[in-house]
Amino acid sequence: MKQVTIYTDGACSGNPGPGGWGAILMYGEHKKELSGGAAETTNNRMELMAVIEALRKLNQPCEVAVYSDSAYIVNCFKQRWHERWLANGWRNAKNQPVENQDLWQQLLSLMNEHQVVYHKVKGHSDNEWNNRCDELARAAVKSCSENGA
Repeated sequence: MKQVTIYTDGACSGNPGPGGWGAILMYGEHKKELSGGAAETTNNRMELMAVIEALRKLNQPCEVAVYSDSAYIVNCFKQRWHERWLANGWRNAKNQPVENQDLWQQLLSLMNEHQVVYHKVKGHSDNEWNNRCDELARAAVKSCSENGA
């Protein structure tokens, strides 16, 4: 299997408000930058969209290392929240519906195609690739704010 590294980040102006996401896919010497956004969204949705859209770009099963500054995403898999959600009919520990269930389901479906390991990085620090993803996400927020979509 090919080994791919993905860095992701999401951003939002207001929460909810205009949002953006950025991702960088790396394979060998190749790098591909992706970004997008939504006029009315949340930061967590944008964090999820970054990972989803990056995984969608892979055209064959891969070993994937995802680096994110989102505790929401990394903790979901490190602490196996998703397993409890599935066992509890998409209800969280407080017996409430899981937020962003639609995106979590998309992400889990994509993860079935790949071997994915999540790594937490410190946001807004000295990580070159996380900082670049933040730039991509913030540019997408600005574009959504200006264009209304």
